[in-house]
Amino acid sequence: MSDSDVLDIEDPEAVAAAAETAVQQCLAVESDESCVVVTDDKRQPIGEALYDAALEATDDAVIVRYPPGPQHGAEPPEPVAGALASADAFLAPTTKSLSHTRARSDATDGGARGATLPGITEEVFTTGLDADYDAIAAECEAMLENVDGAEEIRVTSPQGTDITFELGDRVWNDDTGIVHEPGDFSNLPAGEVFISPESADGTYVVDGTIRPHGLLDEGQTVTFEVEDGYVTSIGDDAIRAEVEEAAEQVGQNAYNMAELGIGTNIGVTDLVGSVLLDEKAGGTVHIALGDDAGIGGDNDAPIHLDGILREPTVYVDGEEVELPQVER
Repeated sequence: MSDSDVLDIEDPEAVAAAAETAVQQCLAVESDESCVVVTDDKRQPIGEALYDAALEATDDAVIVRYPPGPQHGAEPPEPVAGALASADAFLAPTTKSLSHTRARSDATDGGARGATLPGITEEVFTTGLDADYDAIAAECEAMLENVDGAEEIRVTSPQGTDITFELGDRVWNDDTGIVHEPGDFSNLPAGEVFISPESADGTYVVDGTIRPHGLLDEGQTVTFEVEDGYVTSIGDDAIRAEVEEAAEQVGQNAYNMAELGIGTNIGVTDLVGSVLLDEKAGGTVHIALGDDAGIGGDNDAPIHLDGILREPTVYVDGEEVELPQVER
């Protein structure tokens, strides 16, 4: 790995301030608690900033670094999983996401609380952590009131999306960025409500951000066809290849319709090409395929691929609901 692969921090003071927000406001780490920062070779500068902030809160702070994982949702090395599980609080700024891994879910199931920061960059870190998390929590609460108890959600868009999700007994989750109780978990930056549906049918057309492309160009879209809860067609060669690689390990599970999410962060006014930040943008919807075992589903896969829709309309049991309003 060349030195150019490692993040080059341009504003250390802003990064330090964002790290302090994550440790003190979002996780509220106390002096008698243990805190572990899990990072990798490419995200080391942000990992070190979080470690320094953790040391201001507690003497029992540890930083663990490993080579970047092969893909989002891939399990980390066993010592990393052990570090997550043994801490009171954890922060994981990594190149590839640990959000939808057994290591993360086992840690929070065991009482650890924490946040993952997958694919974090300096811009996303300093922008996303400069936020009013009380306002974000209020938007999450309002959206949960709209969707809680729904049997089905239909999403449409001017780009051609028309997909219906059957929710069954699955439970809605919120990601407020406030991670104060044992077992709490969040992405940072935060701001979404989401669910793992039991099934889905229809078409969704991504016109925002999706890996590996980042932010799509104006007019560029990627179309996914879905039948009986599985993606049956992917209108992009690079994305199809990533899913096929995961399918070599787990077969059809790689094509599982994993997540429906609604962004509630009204502070995100522009998409920047980071799934971590852009999926939180107020008024957007994101849909993911692959792993959902970490968010209330029962499907294991080494991939969790989110695609963001800029202009969705959402219907809850046939009634349109108002999404958070953000001027873009």
